Amino acid sequence: MDSMTAISRKVRALGLCSGGLDSILAALVLRQQGIEVAWISFETPFFPATKARAAARMTGIPLSVVNITAVYLPMLRNPACGYGKHMNPCMDCHALMFRLAGERLAAEGYDFLFSGEVLGQRPMSQTRTALRYVEKHSGYQGLILRPLSARKLPETLPELDGRVDRSRLLDLAGRSRKPQIELARALGVREYPAPAGGCLLTDKGYAKRLRDLFDHTPEPTAAQLELLKHGRHFRLAGGVKVIVGRTHADNLEILKHRDALTDITLKVQSYPGPVSLVPGQAGPTVIHQAAAICAGYSRAPRGQEVVVLVSGAGARGVLRVIPLAPAEAHADLL
Repeated sequence: MDSMTAISRKVRALGLCSGGLDSILAALVLRQQGIEVAWISFETPFFPATKARAAARMTGIPLSVVNITAVYLPMLRNPACGYGKHMNPCMDCHALMFRLAGERLAAEGYDFLFSGEVLGQRPMSQTRTALRYVEKHSGYQGLILRPLSARKLPETLPELDGRVDRSRLLDLAGRSRKPQIELARALGVREYPAPAGGCLLTDKGYAKRLRDLFDHTPEPTAAQLELLKHGRHFRLAGGVKVIVGRTHADNLEILKHRDALTDITLKVQSYPGPVSLVPGQAGPTVIHQAAAICAGYSRAPRGQEVVVLVSGAGARGVLRVIPLAPAEAHADLL
């Protein structure tokens, strides 16, 4: 495409959107050039599109939200570049997202992809080497523009052929947020989320639970991944898991994500306490042990037999147990 062709129609760009300030600024910088921008936000149980939706409402930029859990999990189990500090496969994650976004270029008439990445801002995923890796493995080399750091990076195809004016792009680099805050003020952006990441894969506690789930479950369901966010998680002898709610909100989430056909739900009768869940098949000895742990977290008196209601997996009944602390039950806290 030569320059005359480039300016004969509206240039359109599709950006990855996390909903953070950098995503917002990258889109607005391009929009200032008259480029028509749209966003796509990918979500999984590990990261939602909540902030992206808020950014779209604030800016008026069209947003598509796509759940990619099914294609994300195989990559997450074995990322080519490995993990960050916990279970965050940042480089392979970004490459996958750009690949999926790139599949929309021709089909929906976009000219190139963009993101709010800033060179050197994140030590694992935003180095020169990492940005090159992502571009190469996305399959869209030359078509991924980072407007906030563009003048410190090699020219992309839309810059070379005149669809984008490189001189109006930025040269930000490093971890300081001051330039972005000043730019936001200049562009009239008053509200934006803090830069802290929203990815659970960077959380130590969640990552430990996820590793444990992968070790015991070949193909976890979306509900099982959601349950990792709620309650206390234990592994009993034999590998059976028990989930015990911490709060009323936990109890509601546990009930929301249970599989009524396979999971056993436990609740102490007559005393305030948590909902507990035993996901999947388990024998009567394990159910009895889980019921005792459930009672141990309730307000039932210690050393006194209590009734625990049992439901799920096509069964309903009661158990009489002595409340038991997890340490006494030889249950490993996750």
